[in-house]
Amino acid sequence: MPQRKIPAMSKNEDAEVVVVGAGAAGLSAAAALGQAGLAVTVLEARQRIGGRIFTLHDPKCQAPVELGAEFMHGRPAEIWNPLKRRKIRTREVDGDNWCSIEGRLSPCDFFSEVDSVLKQMDDGKRDQSFLEFLDERCPPSTNPRQQHAREWAIRYVSGFNAADPSVVGVHWLVKGMRAEEEIGGHRAFRAEHGYADLIDIFRQELQNNSVSVQTSTVVEGVQWRPGHVELTVHGPGRSGVVSAPRVLITVPLGVLQARSDEKGAIRFMPELPGEKQDAIRNVVMGKVIRVTLRFRERFWADLPRGSSKTMDKMSFLLSEDDWFPTWWTYSPKKLPLLVGWAPFQSAERLSGRNEAFVTEQAIRSLHRLLGMSVQELDALLEHAYVHDWQSDPFSRGAYSYGKAGAEDAQLALAAPVKNTLFFAGEATDTAGHNGTVHGAIASGRRTAAEIAHAARHKFAMS
Repeated sequence: MPQRKIPAMSKNEDAEVVVVGAGAAGLSAAAALGQAGLAVTVLEARQRIGGRIFTLHDPKCQAPVELGAEFMHGRPAEIWNPLKRRKIRTREVDGDNWCSIEGRLSPCDFFSEVDSVLKQMDDGKRDQSFLEFLDERCPPSTNPRQQHAREWAIRYVSGFNAADPSVVGVHWLVKGMRAEEEIGGHRAFRAEHGYADLIDIFRQELQNNSVSVQTSTVVEGVQWRPGHVELTVHGPGRSGVVSAPRVLITVPLGVLQARSDEKGAIRFMPELPGEKQDAIRNVVMGKVIRVTLRFRERFWADLPRGSSKTMDKMSFLLSEDDWFPTWWTYSPKKLPLLVGWAPFQSAERLSGRNEAFVTEQAIRSLHRLLGMSVQELDALLEHAYVHDWQSDPFSRGAYSYGKAGAEDAQLALAAPVKNTLFFAGEATDTAGHNGTVHGAIASGRRTAAEIAHAARHKFAMS
């Protein structure tokens, strides 16, 4: 979408609502507000829209490469309905799960082992961290089976949720599991062109509803009083003020948590109410580094060497590796692409390092897991795609999770302030879908309805 420039120190007073951030939440909210007949301006710091959805196209494989969100978990209406209307094809993730344990590769039933532990969680009891729960229900043991289940459960929670097991709350995990069951979240899908298909749908909806989108526009300050907001913004070679009666903040949680002197931070004047600041502190931003490697061929299809059962139909590879514990393929498509996932402490080791270092560690991880030499893997490697979401000033993390003992934090984070400042994004979802694209979209639509109601009420009173 073409960028509309803000003249130096101008004031844009045409918008009835300004949306800060053009990720899934901001785009869905802006489309809904535009459809409701409101004049909407979207301000996006990056040169592109999509936020933590960032799809590239691999020219050799003619396939999407996701640097951010990749899977559609289950069949949430927020994603499936627009895809169906546009008749966009989808494909279910399918294939074998493999594990690499102490240098041995074998098919494994990883998820059923983890399920047996997770199903013991109870949100009817006092909330506690997942690690505290494990210490009670599945403590460290000399029994190999019990110890194995404990270790895999920790790896699953830290991997899937990008969470610190000693911080993430049992009540939050249970709520998420229930929400996932309702939409068949145990199944995963991809759209034909990745999440770019969904972003294209939003882009068209914004154009159809005359929503103005200004990219490369960083919001630095939000000066507000009930019924009036002025945003201090800047872009390449320009600066200005954008004003509106209402503003919707959809930036990632990590940006709200940033210190005022850090790049990408937003300063509120006056400060946000204490309960809002507490909520921002009491939701946690998870950490992930992911890498997609393109090889000359699907070399893993013939592994393990000398075995009758090979990894030709591999979907996921789970391991105890310290750097990239999880890998997956594009199964059922047979493409020479492998995706490496480094969550939590693995991400902390990699964040801030250059792409060459991340790629090197990814290759060394595959060397340890697959038994091939680094030289063999280097010779097969053609290209690497990497994005560091922790070091990205307009993200500052991957996605959010709930802290033990802070069950109401998402609700407080989502609450509007004086019917003037509104908040959306996956971190504000209160239905158990934090950390998901459909959760972000739902939060955008929920907030759009709140704003439209407030606007109609003001009109009726005038």
